[in-house]
Amino acid sequence: MANPLLDEKTEEQLWIEFKKTKSSAIRDKFIRQYMPLVKYVAGKVSTGMPDSVEFDDLVGFGQFGLLDAINKFDPEKNVKFKTYAVTRIRGAIFDELRELDWVPRSVRQRSREIEDTIVELEGKLGRSATDSEIAQAMGLSDAEYQDTLVKISGTSVLSLNDVWYSGDDSENMSIGDSIESPSSLNPDVIVEREEIRRIIIEAINELPLNEKKVIVLYYHEDLTFKEIGQVLNVSESRISQLHTKANLHLRAKLTSARKGIF
Repeated sequence: MANPLLDEKTEEQLWIEFKKTKSSAIRDKFIRQYMPLVKYVAGKVSTGMPDSVEFDDLVGFGQFGLLDAINKFDPEKNVKFKTYAVTRIRGAIFDELRELDWVPRSVRQRSREIEDTIVELEGKLGRSATDSEIAQAMGLSDAEYQDTLVKISGTSVLSLNDVWYSGDDSENMSIGDSIESPSSLNPDVIVEREEIRRIIIEAINELPLNEKKVIVLYYHEDLTFKEIGQVLNVSESRISQLHTKANLHLRAKLTSARKGIF
């Protein structure tokens, strides 16, 4: 039910008041206002998911992320709430999907094998490994490797939200978290997160051009696979495959780097 007194205030005023009072009325207003954002993110995540994953379930998972974003948002930081909330909503959906563990074990294992192969290869080569080099190291033909990528991209929830774990609170650290560097953190944690941010940027810059474009357009510009396909003039399934390849490379690079940080 709308509150006329709240409707008279600007959003900035509401955020300042909410931070001080944690008013349930203001919280409810923000939830109603940003529910379309939850549905938008859930729609993006649902792309390529098997039929067993219901859209309404994703929306429900995303609501937890929206509530978390509302409770933790700091209006004094130079970050738009929508940008902050998208990361939290997407992360909450991925967290719930991981809890459900719906990805077939064989697919998860194959994904890990590719990551491990990339880590080993790139450690030896000192550069990004090509598809052919990865396939050869795994004892696969190029066609078999590409087929494996298609299977993984169709069922995987590989995400940049799932590569770092914070040393201070053991919570999942998303790219958004690593960039924010909250002032409330102690200096050691801030330095650690700045190093993570540097490594993330470096890893993205080392990706092949098309994979880099997909990552930037998906995570930064918030486009869907279909929209990215229109920008790059390729099919939606090809974008899904490029997204999977980029994430496998990034996860491998960040896993290697993490071992040297923690």
